[in-house]
Amino acid sequence: MNSLVKKVIIYSMVGIMPIGFGASVIEASPRDKDQPNKQRYEDRGHDRNREKEQREQREQREQREQRERREQQERRQRERDERMRKENERHEREMRRRHHESEREWHKRQERERERHNRELRDIAAILIGIVIGSSNN
Repeated sequence: MNSLVKKVIIYSMVGIMPIGFGASVIEASPRDKDQPNKQRYEDRGHDRNREKEQREQREQREQREQRERREQQERRQRERDERMRKENERHEREMRRRHHESEREWHKRQERERERHNRELRDIAAILIGIVIGSSNN
C-alpha cells in the first residue's frame, strides 16, 4: 500500500509539471492577436535619438570644461608672469645704491634683498608647480 501511494504521488507530480510549464508559456504569449506590437519598434527610434542627444550634450560639456581649464591655466600663467616681472623690477630698484647710503649699508641691504628675492622666486615657482599639478589632475 505504501508503494502504491508513493507511485500515485510521483505520477501525479510528473503530470502536474507539464501543465505548470504550459500555463506559464500561455501567460507569456501576447493575448491580442489583432493588435501588433508596433509600440516597441517605434520606441527604438526615440531611444536612439535620446542616446544621440545625451552623447552630444556630454561631448559639449566636456569641450566646455576643457576650454574652461585651458583658460584658467592661461590666466594663472599670465598672473605668474606678471608677478615675476614686478618682482624683478622691484629687485632691480632695491639693488641700486642710494645716495645717502654708505657702501657697507648698501652691501648689507643687497644681501637682505637677495635673500628676500630668492624667497619670493621660490614662492612663485611653488605656484607654478601647483598649476602643473592641478592641470595634470584634470
